[in-house]
Amino acid sequence: MTSDTGTAPARRAPRPRADALRNRERIVTAAREMFVEFGAQVPYDEIARRAGVGNATLYRNFPERDDLVREVVLSLLARVTELAERAAAEEDDTFAALRRFVHGAADERVGALCPMLDGGFDKDHPDLVAERERLEEAVQGLVDRAQRAGWLRTDVGVGDLMVAVSQLTRPLPGTACAAFAPFVRRHLQVFLDGLRRPRAPSCPERP
Repeated sequence: MTSDTGTAPARRAPRPRADALRNRERIVTAAREMFVEFGAQVPYDEIARRAGVGNATLYRNFPERDDLVREVVLSLLARVTELAERAAAEEDDTFAALRRFVHGAADERVGALCPMLDGGFDKDHPDLVAERERLEEAVQGLVDRAQRAGWLRTDVGVGDLMVAVSQLTRPLPGTACAAFAPFVRRHLQVFLDGLRRPRAPSCPERP
């Protein structure tokens, strides 16, 4: 069939099948877990095995490692943004919302994934830029609310929170992430107590 102009209408790209989308999600989830555990150079066949897919499926979705790393970073940014949005929507106490977000971001092992950002993938990819802006907007909302309520120091910004989460959740060399988790929660709470007005120490775990 042709249009009135005599040209054939453009065909729409077929939508990915549900099973193909599930496979892609499984690959990204497995890659994120293994990047935390072993670093970004973990073998592709190990990622495929954990995801429960064949190597061909993995390569079909992510022909280059940088493609997979970018997708993992996008997934992480989206998950952390959703944490900030849920905390803002569900917590009436503005500082409790901030604390919930910080600890939730730590549970995503943000620091352990930071070394991936040193890779060669395009950090200015439009999807990454858009997701970073969405995250910054969500966290800025938490900061603004806590400062307006008088619970957060006014000299604190989004960057202070994200740097602290990234640095304090990066495991020490030779330290497993699971063993490091209790200390991360303690150190994050020390950090948060230093940001609160008036200060109200609530530090978990022992020194």
